[in-house]
Order: sequence, then structure tokens, then C-alpha cells
Amino acid sequence: MTQFDGELSPPFEINEPSAWRAPIIFNSPHSGTVYPAEFLSASRIDIASLRRSEDSFMDDLIGGLANRGFPVVRVHFPRSYVDVNREPYELDPRMFTGRLPSFANTRSMRVAGGLGTIPRVVGDGQEIYRERLNVDDALTRIESLYKPYHRALRRLINKAYQTFGTAILVDCHSMPSIGIAREEPRRPDVVIGDRYGTSCAGLLTDVVEDTYRRLGYSIGRNKPYAGGFITEHYGNPASGLHAVQIELNRSIYMDERKRERTARFDQIADDFTVLADALIDIPLRLLGPFQTAAE
Repeated sequence: MTQFDGELSPPFEINEPSAWRAPIIFNSPHSGTVYPAEFLSASRIDIASLRRSEDSFMDDLIGGLANRGFPVVRVHFPRSYVDVNREPYELDPRMFTGRLPSFANTRSMRVAGGLGTIPRVVGDGQEIYRERLNVDDALTRIESLYKPYHRALRRLINKAYQTFGTAILVDCHSMPSIGIAREEPRRPDVVIGDRYGTSCAGLLTDVVEDTYRRLGYSIGRNKPYAGGFITEHYGNPASGLHAVQIELNRSIYMDERKRERTARFDQIADDFTVLADALIDIPLRLLGPFQTAAE
């Protein structure tokens, strides 16, 4: 047993309907709020600062979809503790005592920015830890939290694919209304990420955009967020596997400073239902898998 088993039991949950309406899975990987005691004691910043990295309330915004026939995945541990939207071993050697495994990716842009699998900083750039971590502690987090989550998500995607012949993963996130760079303009209400057209069929991205525009939202695509590891890793549209990332501007559903829901919260949640129903209307035959010209 690890020292956080009791606190993070379970580390994530999958609310799966008894009958699926469609091969559409809604995922919230960054809204976890259970902070292990040993993590808090090792941190040089307080929990309010750590929580700035959360996709606050995103799991609640999509939670009701499970009652409408769509599986919903929600992670309970915070992304500042383990970030499942990274490669399994994106690790910064400067953070640890001991030798990292030879297969660790120590040179990615995300590691350089302090936002690897075990983050060094929170979203606004504050350093998390007082001292270096033991590398074995980091590897234990990956084995006990990261890998079981991805195994479960992969099983769910495979179930959708085996049942329907295709699968759609909607990866749900939230973003601060204003970026760190002063020159960046105010962000739109919704940013849709499809890895610049590579993680899902263009038709799917168009439906997401058209649905939110019809509901009165301002829209961006792929900037400043094109999708992370989850979108890239699970999206393979030629094989009938589609992954699209949705980033909601936090200011449209919460008070960012107080971290409290606002009056629009319920409407934003209802609009996820509208989106799910719009995605159902896409004919499955248009989502693959597709034969190549050579075949």
C-alpha cells in the first residue's frame, strides 16, 4: 500500500450508464480536489495557490451526462500532484534525488516549463516543492495513480469501439480568463482543440463549434490550447478513434478569485447536454474506421 491509498480511494471514478446512447465518453482529468497530506506538507505554497491549477467544477459540469446515457470519467487527485494529461514519464531531473529511468522524457517543452507528469510549478509559475523529491516517490505516483487511470480509460474507449465501431472522447478542461502574458487578449468562451485537425474528424470539430456558436459562445480553435497527451494519444481518426479537447473560460461559470460557482453554472452544464445530443446526430458511418486508398 502507498501512503495515500486511504485519501485517494478511489483515485478516479467512471460513471458508466447501464445503456450507452452513443460511443461518446466525457472525461475530466484536471478537476481533482483531494490533496494528500504528505503532498501539502512538502509544498512551499498553500492549498489556495495549488488549487489555481484545477479545472474547477468541470467534473460537476459534465457529471449529469451519466444519467443521460454517456460515460463520465472524473479524476479525484489534483493535476499538481500527478498530471494524467502528460506522457507517463515526462519528468524533470532537477526535481528529484536519485536517478530517473533511462526511458524518462526529460527534454519535452512541458518539462522545460515545469509542467511534466509530476509538475514542478502550478499554472501561474509558482514553485510547488520546498525540497527535491525522492525519485521512487514520483514513480510510485505514476504506478499507483497515472497508469490505472489510463488503463481504465483505454478499456472504456475499447468498449465503445467494440460496441459501435467508433469512439469519441471529449476531454473537458477549463482555462483562466486571462493568460499570463499581458499582451494576450481576453480568451474566448470556448477553445476547441483537435491537434490542428489530427485527433478527430473535422466534422466532429465543426459540430462542437457550430453547437457552441448557436448557444451564444465565442469560439477559438487550437490557440492557446490544441490538446495535450490525452487528445494526441487517443485520437486516431483514420481508425475511427476521435478525441477532441474542450477548454471553457472559467469566468463564464465561476468567480475565479473566490472559486465559487456563478448564476450561469447550471446553464453551462445544460449546454453540455445540448452538445452531447448534437454529437449523437453525427452518422457513425462518417466517423470511420476508414480504409486507405492503397487498400
